[in-house]
Amino acid sequence: MSINHVGQIRALYKALLKLHRGLPFHLQALGDQYVKDEFKRHKECTTKEADIFVNEWTKYYLTLAKQLSARKKEQTIGDNLSPELLENFSDEQVTQLVELFNEATNKSSNQDDKPSR
Repeated sequence: MSINHVGQIRALYKALLKLHRGLPFHLQALGDQYVKDEFKRHKECTTKEADIFVNEWTKYYLTLAKQLSARKKEQTIGDNLSPELLENFSDEQVTQLVELFNEATNKSSNQDDKPSR
């Protein structure tokens, strides 16, 4: 990978962490850790894998930025994955997705369960 490409990936990484500051605290922590783990995991990937990786994270960034900028009372965060995309996931990726979903929904429901004052 060229130095310019590495710089673009580093800029995307920093932009994602900065964007997460607009999320509720529990989702920010979860999102930040996921970004850090994924970028670390893909540090030694091929150029083809890096292009796909950057493309998908850029789509995520644009989607989340649009959702966070539409400040509504009931804010929707996230997007559904297409069946075509899910079919291309490895078993490890599906397991990781299920774990991420469980973590996100458990923390969301735990936040809702706190007694109000």
